[in-house]
Amino acid sequence: MDDSQAITPDQIVQRHAQPGRSLIAILHAIQDELGYVPPDTVPALARSLNLSRAEVHGVITYYHHFRTEPAAAVTVQLCRAEACRSMGTEALAQHVEARTGCRFDAHHDHDHPPHEGVELQSVYCLGQCALSPALMINGTLHAKVTPQKFDALFSAASKCVEVTA
Repeated sequence: MDDSQAITPDQIVQRHAQPGRSLIAILHAIQDELGYVPPDTVPALARSLNLSRAEVHGVITYYHHFRTEPAAAVTVQLCRAEACRSMGTEALAQHVEARTGCRFDAHHDHDHPPHEGVELQSVYCLGQCALSPALMINGTLHAKVTPQKFDALFSAASKCVEVTA
């Protein structure tokens, strides 16, 4: 889409800020449409909902689900809760980092920024405790993941989006 067809922040907010809809519901709708919540929508959301920009920004940054930039081509979310830890998720995490050349939660680590095209996120429970360790790649859940299974899954996901690691 060229700049002349770009949707404005006000248009995005008008599309989703319907009467009776909560800020969280609106944020989900925007992220569902665009893949993230653009920071320039914050002032328009604040005006539309009669909130401060700080309140809107606070909700976006409080909830781990919301992103303020487009997602990486391949996103790996590894469960690091107790059940998965007891079944080897930390060893798997080391393997995943070595295989991808990325670090978990690098978007919070200014000394180790995210690897282009791949993002590794720690999550705490994917509801697969009996099938540990569990992870998601681009939103698809996988259980009983071994290093070999991860390599195959990651290779398949990378080929779909042409990411090299």
